[in-house]
Amino acid sequence: MGGSSGIGEATAAFCAADGAEVIITGRGQDRLDAAVARLADRGGKVSGHRLDASDRAALDAFFAGSGTVDHLIVALSGGKGAGPFAALELADLAAGFDGKFWPQVQVLQAALPALRRDGSVTLVTAASARAAIPGTAGLAAINGALEAMIPPLAVELAPLRINAVAPGIVDTPWWDDKPAEQRQAMFEDIAAATPVGRVGHPEDIARALHMLAANGFVTGVVLEASGGASLTTKR
Repeated sequence: MGGSSGIGEATAAFCAADGAEVIITGRGQDRLDAAVARLADRGGKVSGHRLDASDRAALDAFFAGSGTVDHLIVALSGGKGAGPFAALELADLAAGFDGKFWPQVQVLQAALPALRRDGSVTLVTAASARAAIPGTAGLAAINGALEAMIPPLAVELAPLRINAVAPGIVDTPWWDDKPAEQRQAMFEDIAAATPVGRVGHPEDIARALHMLAANGFVTGVVLEASGGASLTTKR
């Protein structure tokens, strides 16, 4: 879910290279078709399905016709909820939940009848859930709410495995609304304060998602993939 660009597309490529039959979904048909074409050029069996994760009826219909799903990766991202708390518009925070929290929960509920009993679900949250960065309280709330569900769901839905990957700052189209110079300056500042010395690439997160889906002995885990951004870098 959310496989037409960025982290989702990179994850689809890893899964297809591993021999999986992959279906990617996205809301825009043109972007979806372009992603399927790029993935096909890399080899593997990949198809696309236009789907809005906020449409429960469409989700139910999709999974009813999908056959058994071995692994579900939900790479849906929101857009709102950031900003200084004192000026944070609560409508924007609600829109942030509508754009990420509720769609991911809804996808998981709709998928349950189709999921292989001992398969897996891996959500994409964000390291902001555990960071203490001014201006990210709203994002922390959205992603923290998803992460709080992982352990109880792993027990309740066992032997289905439930995990999440929490990316740090990753250079994806999510940042395209910022001017190029501003985006690059931000990436350089973050890289300088991160132990690995760079921001993430979609493939970094895709490797983590693929690992959690493939490893049948891991469940109830939120794996942070942030280049060590939560660690102190003072020397």
